[in-house]
Parts: sequence; C-alpha cells; structure tokens
Amino acid sequence: MIYFEDVEVGAETEFGRYDVTRDEVLDFARKYDPQPFHLSDEAAAQTHFGRLAASGWHTAAMTMAVIVRSFEKRPQAGLGSPGVDELRWLKPVFPGDTITVRGRIVEKTPSRSKPEIGTFRTETIVTNQDDVPVMRFTSIVLIRRRPAD
Repeated sequence: MIYFEDVEVGAETEFGRYDVTRDEVLDFARKYDPQPFHLSDEAAAQTHFGRLAASGWHTAAMTMAVIVRSFEKRPQAGLGSPGVDELRWLKPVFPGDTITVRGRIVEKTPSRSKPEIGTFRTETIVTNQDDVPVMRFTSIVLIRRRPAD
C-alpha cells in the first residue's frame, strides 16, 4: 500500500495505455457530448478535426480508467480528489489511437487540520501512439498517512 510518506516529489509513473475504439467514441458522444464532430464522419470532415474525434471529456474518462486500473498493481491509500487544475486538450484523439498516461509528482503537503491525511499534485500527460501530447492536467490527490504501529 502506498501512503503519503511513500510519495516522492519528482517521481514519475507510466500508468498504462488505452486503445480508443470507434464504437466507444460514438457511444460516449451519444450519451455525454453529442456534438456533430463526435458523432459523424461527414460532420467531422467539415471541421478542423478532419475526421471523427473523441470528446475531450471522453479522453479524460479514458485517462481516469487507466490511472485507476494501475492501482490494482500499486494500491494507494487514496481518498479521492478535490479537483484538477489546468486541464488542456492539446490535440484530438481519434478512433484507432492508443493513448498512454504518465504522471509526475510535483508537490506534496501534509494536512494541517487533519493529521491523518496529506495531498499531492501530479502533472499528468496523455500522449498518442506517436508520443504526441494530447491532454495535460494537474490533479490534486488526497491520501492517507501511514498508520502508527
């Protein structure tokens, strides 16, 4: 189990990969972001995307899936997150792409009001199969401190 005390500023992690499928892009768009360029090849061809593109929110959801699945191999004493800062969609994600999610710890802070927890910030970079960054954000993570023996 990884606790606050185990988190090191500067540490980098590759969380894993995700294969983006056309069916999933369409399903997500129908449910959550039904803009024409996420639903139709013809509509997307008329935009700067040039072809069907995943919603940025879908890219964020796929990224979260990759991060959470990585906890199966490296369990954390995580307590969720109060949010993210500086979310940027840098390039479109297309069906057939494979995204890779990496993170770097940029800060950690023990809680002053709750001594049993701390926080850390992770700069997350998502790249496509050509190692081109497609999304970037900084997440704030709440995590338990190591229990006293």
